[in-house]
Amino acid sequence: MSTKPLLPLAVALSLLAATASLAADLPPRDIIIVTATRTAIPLDDAIVPVTVISREDIELSLASDLAELLRFEAGVDIGRNGGPGQATSVFLRGTESNHTLVLIDGVRINPGTIGGAAIQHISPEVIERIEIVKGARSALFGTDAIGGVINIITRRATDAHFESGAGVGSFGSRSAYVSAGYRGSDNEYGITVDWQSTDGFSPRSDADIDRGYDNISANLYAARNFGRSEISLRHWRAEGNVEYLDFFLTPVDQDFENSTTAITLETIVSDAATSKLIVSQVRDHSRQNQAADFVESDRLSMDWQYTHAFTDHTLTAGLFASDEKAKTLSFGTGFDEDTGVRAVFLQDQWRHGRLRTLHALRLTDHETFGRQTAWNAEYAIDISAAWTLNLGFGHAFRAPDATDRFGFGGDPNLQPEVSNEAQLGLRFAPGGAHRVDIEVYASTIDDLIEFNLQTFTLQNIDQAKIRGAQLGYEYRGETYSLRAELVRQEADNRTTGSRLLRRAEESMTLSFVQDIGEHRLGIAVLASGDREDFGGVRLAGYVLIDLTGQIRLGKSWQLNARIENLFDRRYETAKNFRMQPRSSFVELRYRWK
Repeated sequence: MSTKPLLPLAVALSLLAATASLAADLPPRDIIIVTATRTAIPLDDAIVPVTVISREDIELSLASDLAELLRFEAGVDIGRNGGPGQATSVFLRGTESNHTLVLIDGVRINPGTIGGAAIQHISPEVIERIEIVKGARSALFGTDAIGGVINIITRRATDAHFESGAGVGSFGSRSAYVSAGYRGSDNEYGITVDWQSTDGFSPRSDADIDRGYDNISANLYAARNFGRSEISLRHWRAEGNVEYLDFFLTPVDQDFENSTTAITLETIVSDAATSKLIVSQVRDHSRQNQAADFVESDRLSMDWQYTHAFTDHTLTAGLFASDEKAKTLSFGTGFDEDTGVRAVFLQDQWRHGRLRTLHALRLTDHETFGRQTAWNAEYAIDISAAWTLNLGFGHAFRAPDATDRFGFGGDPNLQPEVSNEAQLGLRFAPGGAHRVDIEVYASTIDDLIEFNLQTFTLQNIDQAKIRGAQLGYEYRGETYSLRAELVRQEADNRTTGSRLLRRAEESMTLSFVQDIGEHRLGIAVLASGDREDFGGVRLAGYVLIDLTGQIRLGKSWQLNARIENLFDRRYETAKNFRMQPRSSFVELRYRWK
């Protein structure tokens, strides 16, 4: 990637940072996260890097799916086979697309058929916030969490509320949503329903046939307190139809259904101890309408943890069990496989003065691959009131799914992928408004699973090597905020020396939000370097700029607008798949509280 596209961004960043430094520092924000340790801690206490996308960020973005929310986050590469609803992959810190574990309210939604979660079908309207934990987390969450974890926390009511909205945009895009909820002293309940439809554009750069997408999503929850216990029920579901072009550029379409249902029982055992039990069922189904082909994944899980806080230590122990049925039919062949997983984990968080540590261990008994061990060891020291040094090590794994072993090009003899990771971080936070983060990370992945174009089969390669560094600056003031991050990384096949596919080695993100009275203006910039794809094809780097705005129309009404890909940049994140050209979207919202 040429550095020329980054020069104007660097100049703009310097000017904005200089302006920001003149403003008074503000007290730090009170942000509580749960994903980094499976316990509630302040964001600043997390030893590993954690990014939080808030509800305010989501509303301002006017994103149509989770992928659009993630692509402006540093260290996250998105690979997409066209426009809305098309197959989408997320590469976190240079790892594979199926090395990122995606959770909805703590429940894993990665299916046992194709590895990666269907993030293209997750509507932002059902999301309260997103927590992105970068780095290995298999010790706490098991298989797939080699690159990190993305936890989607769905919306809940803080009091009685009602919202609705409708919008229109380019390519015949339409949307509408309604969200309502109530919270009392002993119970709460609510519902969010979102509908999206678009005529779309051609997903292939070598064809001119528009393909559409329809999605209706719903999220329901209810909770009831019983003394020192709370029982809650959550259900998220997305279903619809996605049109696409097959290998021969023939117009086809498929119906999809993704859902999670979870019953959670939380109990305050004592003033220092809590228990949390989650029983969940996850479905990931799709069915092709021009043939008998289908993909089905159904998983029933039990996840229990017990946390006890001592004077200096917080101990967390837990049990996990899941049974999954994966079934597919493709071009007349398929498989029907059941997989059981059992695990036990233990975590210790220790704090003494300026020093914090985390040690975690997980023992997994996988029905197919036997016993697997994962661990984390992390340390942080507050050098001063402004400087914090972090150091972390992790050992993680990913068990090949049923498609890896029995699907097209699969190999039943595949072995689990195993990673060893080290990361070092330095944080400078002189006050509540400013923050600078420097992160350096390195990992090796043994037995990485890659597709061999010569044999048309999956295979374990000897080893992959990933090295990277990230520099970030953030300012949050009374009327505006600024965040800029620069990433440089290498992800290579250590055996051949070739680059791993569909990852950029250089990227820069910049976001600026300005409050103008009750109105808001947002600018998001992504500069991404070139990347390689199958067949030795090199995809050119690109710069994207999105503009968003919110205009208050009285006490209850608000007009939102977005211009995506402002300069109509033509680019691809996967070979021969066209990405969204310049487009616009306008939405009118009503909110009552």
